[in-house]
Amino acid sequence: MRFFVSGAAGFVPSHLCDRILADGHTVVGADNFLTGHRRNVAHLEGHPTFTFHELDVCQPLPDLGAFDCVIHAASPASPKDYYAHPIATLDVGSIGSRNLLELARASNARYLVTSTSECYGDPLEHPQVETYWGNVNPVGPRSCYDESKRFAEAITMAYHRHYGLRTNIARIFNTYGPRMQLRDGRVVPAFLDQALSGQPITVFGDGSQTRSFCYVSDLVEGLYRLAQSDEVYPVNVGNPVELTMLEFAERIQRLTGTSSPIVFEPLPEDDPKRRKPDISKAKRVLDWEPQVSLEDGLRETIAYFQAVR
Repeated sequence: MRFFVSGAAGFVPSHLCDRILADGHTVVGADNFLTGHRRNVAHLEGHPTFTFHELDVCQPLPDLGAFDCVIHAASPASPKDYYAHPIATLDVGSIGSRNLLELARASNARYLVTSTSECYGDPLEHPQVETYWGNVNPVGPRSCYDESKRFAEAITMAYHRHYGLRTNIARIFNTYGPRMQLRDGRVVPAFLDQALSGQPITVFGDGSQTRSFCYVSDLVEGLYRLAQSDEVYPVNVGNPVELTMLEFAERIQRLTGTSSPIVFEPLPEDDPKRRKPDISKAKRVLDWEPQVSLEDGLRETIAYFQAVR
C-alpha cells in the first residue's frame, strides 16, 4: 500500500511512519516544521520506500500521485505549541483536513484522522467512552486545539456520509516516548526536563488531577490497526492505567534518581481534572490494548532524553 502521512516529522507521526514501513509499505511524509523536527525522520533518509516533502497541508497540494491510505496527523499537540500558534492549529484541523480528505477522495483511499481525548474536555463522565459528547469550553484558551480536532472529526464524518469515503477517527490519549521535545509543555517531558536538570518538578493544582499515559509504540500499533479497519466512528487509543499527577511526579523522582523537590503552582484554566480512556471498543474492534508498562516506557524515554540533552 502507498500511505500519505501529514506531520511526519512530529513525535507520534514519525513513529507511525516507522511502523508502516516495517510492514513493507511505501510512505510519503510531509511536514512544514512548525513543531516537527528533521531529526525525527533523519534515520529514514535514503530509505527506498520513504519520500519526504516539506509542505504545508493547509496550502494547495502538489501532485503527489495516488494513495491507498491518507493519514492526517499534522497539528501542534502540546499546550505550549497551540497557545503559540492558535490560528495555525485551527487551520490544520479545518483547511488541512479538507485538503487531505480531497486527496483521499481523488484516489478513493482510506482516510484516518488523529483526533484527541481533548474532545471530551473536562469530562463529567469517567472513564471516557466514545459515545460521550464531552464537556468542552469552545471559547477558552485551549479551544483552538479542542475545536480544531472536533471540526476535523465532523468534516471526516461528513465526507464519509456524503461521498462514501472510507474513514477512521482515532481519539488519542496522553502519549509519551522518544522523539518528544523536552520543553514542549506536556507533562512527561516537562517533569523529565526538570528532574534531569535538577530543577523543582512543577505540579499544578494539588496534584490530584489524573492522566493515563500510553507508550508511543503501543499507540502507533493501535493507529496502524485502525487505519486498516472498517470502523467509522471514533475509537479511543490510549492506556487506561490512571495516575494522579502527584503520583506521576513521584514516579519520575524515583526513576531518574533526582533530588529535585516537587513544587505546586495554580491549575491552568480548563485543565481537565480526570482523564482515562475506556478502550473496550479498541479491544473489540482492533484486538488491541497496550503492552508496554509505564516503568519500561519511562526508562526508554529517560534514556532518550539523557542522550539528546
